[in-house]
Amino acid sequence: MASNTGFTLWLTGMSGTGKSTTAAYIAARLRQVGRNVEILDEGELADELWAGLGDSKDERNTIAGRLGFVANVLTRNGVAALVPCVSPYKGKREENRRAIGRYVEVYVDCPTEKLIERDSTGRYKKALNGEIPNFIGITEPYEPPNSPEVTIHSDVESVEDGAAKIFQSLLDLGYMTTEELKIITGKKMKANPLPAKGERAEKAEKPEKGNGAKARRAEEPKVAAKVKPAKADKADKGAKSRPATRAARVAKPAPAGKKSSKSKAR
Repeated sequence: MASNTGFTLWLTGMSGTGKSTTAAYIAARLRQVGRNVEILDEGELADELWAGLGDSKDERNTIAGRLGFVANVLTRNGVAALVPCVSPYKGKREENRRAIGRYVEVYVDCPTEKLIERDSTGRYKKALNGEIPNFIGITEPYEPPNSPEVTIHSDVESVEDGAAKIFQSLLDLGYMTTEELKIITGKKMKANPLPAKGERAEKAEKPEKGNGAKARRAEEPKVAAKVKPAKADKADKGAKSRPATRAARVAKPAPAGKKSSKSKAR
């Protein structure tokens, strides 16, 4: 019985997108229907799970791997494990998916410009000024999921709207029942069969028409701003022009070193 009630809800996205807020909202409502829930918040478990680790790619992957290990143990023992974690690298997130199995990836997206505006800590601005090294989305890349089960645009969607998407996905996957969700939402929800993961990936790669920046945010990669643009240009000589990062657009009016007359916005 317990093995059929647990799952991992992995919330990934850049710092400040609202992952922890969404996880807390979901947890409170899962407890309403008697679910066992644990939140494994990257920002709260540093001392217990990875004291002394830094911000390099290997160290960040170690952090995501340790959170994935704990989430796997909880999941197979009937607990809903909610993991708000930047986890910027796709490879490690996919490793966790394969290990856990009952895994729901939630991509919490928000434009870098908006994150800078609402950042009360000033960390984004410090990173843009070179005061914080290895900052994801500014000097280090964030790799968005190709085909997450749920995508939330937290700049235009409320916590409640994002949670509704998550609950629908949990119902579609068979991880929650219509009876549970009627108690939580107050309405009858209908399960919709999800396409295979490969089909979701193919759909995500197709450009959407008429949806403007919102559609582009869901599909485009977030690439870190180059600290040394001239050096990056040399490495890319003769290669296909890459999209400009949001952070780069915020840091300076026009990306440096673009050969093409048609500059692509990320």
